[in-house]
This record gives sequence, structure tokens and C-alpha cells, in this order.
Amino acid sequence: MLQKGETILVGLSGGPDSVCLLHLLNSIREDFKLNINAIYIDHGLRPEETPFEIRFCEDFCKTTGNNLIVRAINVRDFAEKEKLNLQEAGRYLRYMTYNEVAKEIKATRIALGHTADDQAETLLMRLIRGSGTTGLASIPPVRGNIIRPLIETERKEIIDYLEDMKVDYVVDSSNLKRNYLRNKIRLSLIPILSEINPDIIQTLSKTAAIFRDEERYFEIIVTKTLMKLFSRKTDKRVELFLAPFEVMDTVIMRRVLRRVIDETRGLRGINFFHIEDIIELIKNGKPGDRIYLPRGIRVIKEYSVLILTSEPPVKLGQYTLDVPSECVLKEAKLVIKSSILDSKEQVKITPNLWKSYAYFDVGKLRFPLIIRARKDGDYFYPYGFGKRKKLQDYFVDEKVPRDDRDRVPLIISGDDIIWVVGYRGDDRYKITDSTTKILYLEAKVTRD
Repeated sequence: MLQKGETILVGLSGGPDSVCLLHLLNSIREDFKLNINAIYIDHGLRPEETPFEIRFCEDFCKTTGNNLIVRAINVRDFAEKEKLNLQEAGRYLRYMTYNEVAKEIKATRIALGHTADDQAETLLMRLIRGSGTTGLASIPPVRGNIIRPLIETERKEIIDYLEDMKVDYVVDSSNLKRNYLRNKIRLSLIPILSEINPDIIQTLSKTAAIFRDEERYFEIIVTKTLMKLFSRKTDKRVELFLAPFEVMDTVIMRRVLRRVIDETRGLRGINFFHIEDIIELIKNGKPGDRIYLPRGIRVIKEYSVLILTSEPPVKLGQYTLDVPSECVLKEAKLVIKSSILDSKEQVKITPNLWKSYAYFDVGKLRFPLIIRARKDGDYFYPYGFGKRKKLQDYFVDEKVPRDDRDRVPLIISGDDIIWVVGYRGDDRYKITDSTTKILYLEAKVTRD
């Protein structure tokens, strides 16, 4: 984990685990010629306790001769903005801060005080939530520049060590509350399991190690597989080619999807059962099928790609459609072309009527025409149906995906919908025997 002459940044909360870690590293500082710095991160969640903890850490670092860096992060605001719970938001910001400070002080290692107890709690927590074997591998002893020297040491051993060395520490009151799953496991479940197996911490820790060994093998396969899959990727949206999935074993598919999700910030929060739903969509879904997951995440199967996104659904803006003209609808990736026909002989009826083109009686229309998205209370008279129908009910009947409904273009004359583009025109504006001029509208897909 360590080499001589390294600069280390130690996460220090004042609790027994991080205090023990800093104390132990200082005991080998001279032999390994280590430059040891500590960092306390204020999460902004316990303002009544934080000042005391900072003073404790400052005093402790004075006695050990370590530089202490104090940073503050706004967990609540970030959690609200990113739609994460406080624990997830805190973890993300905490690790981001560790890496930022490590870069500032040129630290080659970030040392954290996770213990065998943390390992056991994590395994149980992920098992309860429905993780696959990747999640059950739990906390790695080394990941990149992060090391966890105490990961095989039980907390009771740490407490004994601190008492023997007469080293003080503080207790985070939030660790004593049962309103978090990890605390419930620590305070309630593990004591019960310990009655059955007194060595439950070590048993679970070793189980996690076995999962990690197996995962290392699978990770090589997953990395090679991913090279063939990515079409596009942002922080909140991933597009994967579908073709490679057709010959992929389900075991690898699970791991590939988990890796994609873990590496895409906007998709975190998907569990094992959601992965199984995605696999079902890949194997048996039709193009256009989709599933809706927590936190606004959607998975959409298209003809050649699988889309995983937490981006909010696109809403069409408002446009004026002059006649004749072309109007590009960037949100819908369509261009609407308009022209006037002087003869009914130019009218051609094909199965694509209303889907990609439409005809209307100019004499019944009010100009200019407007193109917009749906509004509450919208209705029209579907062609061939003859009765008034709420647009919402029409979308439901036509099985229009709910995240697509706000980008379906509506052509408006006056206050009336004359064409739900791609679906149906309004019966009141159809051409008849008395029609003298015809409005021809055509919708064409634009290229990206």
C-alpha cells in the first residue's frame, strides 16, 4: 500500500478509526520517510458538534506533528440538486474533496480509516438492497490512490489499541441513531448475527474478499466488452449499441450494465433488481419500449441503441409556421414544410397520411399557424372519430410514452389543434368537396 518517501493525505474525523489510522501511520513515519497530512471535512450536517471535532483534530495533529487541512462541503444543497440522499451526496463530495486536496498538496496516497466492521456492514447493506456480486465485493483495500490500511482490522481491536496507547477520540452522535440503514445494521443486526457466529465480522469480511477476487477476473472481460458497446456518453446519458448484447451472456451483461451505471454520475441509485429489468428490456422489448426507474431515470430501447438517461424529457418550444415555408423543430428533430395546393388532384392518400404529412382546408384556417407542445386542457376532434377527445386521453390510447409527449408537435390554428404531428389530424379541418385551396404539411426527420 505504501512506499518510502510518499506524501499521504489522511481522512480525519476525530473518530476512533481515523485517529487510530493517523496514529499508526505516524509510528512508521520516520522509517518510511512519509510526509503525512490530515484533512477534516465539515459536511454541514452537525453544526453543533463540528466546532468541537475540528478543535479536537487540531489539538491531535499538534501532538503528532501533522498538518491539518479543514474543508467544508454543502451536502444538503448538492443532494437536493442531484436528487441524491444525504449519504450518497456526502460520499460523492467527500471523495471529490479528498482528490482535490491531494492534488493541491501533491499527495500520492489518500488513506482512509475503513475497518473490517465497515466491510461487514457494507456487505450486509448491499445484500439487503439487492446487489449482485460486484456490490457484494464491498470496499476494496486499494482503489487507485486510495488506501485503507485498517480494512482487515475489527473496530474492537482499534478501541483496545487506543485505550492501551491512551489516545483520545470523539464519537459522532449520528452513528448512534437508527435512522440510517448502516446504523441499523451496526446497532441491531450485527449484534444478533454475533450471537449465532461470534466471528461474524471476520466471516463477512473474508466473504467480501472472495467476491473481490472473482470480480477482478470478470472486470477484465467487462473492460474488453465495453470497448464494443459505447455509442455516446455524458454525465447523465449513455447510449449503448444493442448488437453486442445479442450474443452476450447474462452474467457478463449484468456486470457491463453495473459498470456503465457506476461510472455515470446521473444514473447512480439503480439496484440489482433494476438491472434485471433492463436485461429483460434488452432481450424481449420492442424498439420504443422503455422502463421508468427511481429518480427520473429512464431506459429506452431503440432500434440500434439502448439509452439510459436521467435527463429531463425534452419539451418543444413554440414556433410560428409561415406558409409556404420550412420550420425546424430542434427539440423534436423534425422539419415541418408547408405549401399551398390549388388542385385536389395533387392530394395523395397513403398509409403515411397524418404520420408524416397532412392536408387541410385553407378556407377553415386562421393564420399564422403556431407550432407548440401540449398544454393542460388541450383537446381536438380526431379525424375519422368525429367526437371531441382530450389530448391526454388520446396519448394514453395511442400509447405515446409519457416522456415523449411534451415534444410531440401540435399545429395550431387560432385556438384549435389541427394536427397532432405523427398521429392524427382534426376532423373539423379536413378537405371536403367544397374545398378550393389545400394546405399541405409534411414532417421530415432531421439529421443530428
